[in-house]
Amino acid sequence: MIVAELLVIVYLAACVCYNFAFSVAGRFWAAAPAAGLDEGAPCCRIVVLIPAYKEDNVIVNTAKSYDSLNYPRASYDVVVIADSLQPGTISKLLQEGLYVLPVQFTVSTKAKALHAALERLPPVYDIALVCDADNVLERDFLLKVNRAFRQGHPVIQAQRVAKNLDMPFAILDAANEMIANHIHRKGANAFRLSASLAGSGIAAEFRLIRETMQQAVAIGGFGEDKVLQQLIVERGHRIHYLEEALIYDEKVSNARAFENQRKRWLFGQLYCLRQNWWKGNLELLNGNIDYWYISIWQNLLLPRLLLLAATLLLSVIYLLFNAYLAIPYHCWIALLSMCCGSLLLPLPVKFYTRFLLRAVLYLPWAMFLMLVLVFRNRKANSAFIHTPHHKTGVDNVLFDRNWQHP
Repeated sequence: MIVAELLVIVYLAACVCYNFAFSVAGRFWAAAPAAGLDEGAPCCRIVVLIPAYKEDNVIVNTAKSYDSLNYPRASYDVVVIADSLQPGTISKLLQEGLYVLPVQFTVSTKAKALHAALERLPPVYDIALVCDADNVLERDFLLKVNRAFRQGHPVIQAQRVAKNLDMPFAILDAANEMIANHIHRKGANAFRLSASLAGSGIAAEFRLIRETMQQAVAIGGFGEDKVLQQLIVERGHRIHYLEEALIYDEKVSNARAFENQRKRWLFGQLYCLRQNWWKGNLELLNGNIDYWYISIWQNLLLPRLLLLAATLLLSVIYLLFNAYLAIPYHCWIALLSMCCGSLLLPLPVKFYTRFLLRAVLYLPWAMFLMLVLVFRNRKANSAFIHTPHHKTGVDNVLFDRNWQHP
């Protein structure tokens, strides 16, 4: 019994201490200031890749929005990878003068769609930018990516921020994105580790991402973003978090979408952990800390909602039954305090004043859904789990084009 208690508290303490340390580092550490935007500097040739699986509701407006970017129009192309789009939607995209690459798979995944597009595109581009079908870029996004790329960052993760804060689950999802940006990206770079990839807003050297995407498809399975970041780090590249480049992303608006999204994420995490366990730990013995961090530790971490639920529940249990248990309840209270601090520290001031109460009220329901997924996750690999999108505009008072830090 004592051994089991010790194993549980050691694991949870490791997760909590990691989140807290990287949260503090992300708050008080800032990257060296970059040079100002120089619109006269040489512009890289960029291809914007937008995988669109049954995204007829949003893809036309999304693709049209890319025409207004502050970047020489001859220096970037927008390519829509049409997977199961309606003929009418494809016709509208073509009428707008956009490149459309139709693809079809027995089982669709983002990695397959990207791989198919990258194989068919000519190698005339310097950078490939991966966006989702609902993503909207801030006007200077490509200029900032171009500058960072020319400063020596071959792989870049931009900052994803919420398009919408209209529903309680969207607020929770937005808060989760802010915390992940702060801990796993900004905090990781503060410790000279690679930022984790977020699924979209990924800019990488064209040939590098084409080669790694080919490997990702060959490996198979799910968790494409985790597989991709592992392959990039394995090649010796560190993933740079470009906080100043904002890409707006639609957040889930209901419990069903929240559950599907987390189911996909949780299965991808467990899949990658099983696949990389031995290789990742061997690389750690060889001194490759960044590879171990990306391939093992990132996947070994308990998701934040489950971590909060576990520390809260055990704190209550040990407070009530401490006389019968080995570990003093003070230890659990300390862990719970650190866990809460690591989640609150990354949030901007506006979030506390306008949205925190609504998020807290729905937090128990979100934690319950995560706990249920732990026992239902075995079916997550049976089909492609798609999260549909509906928002075409940006309605977020927390961020604007001049926003830099929380």
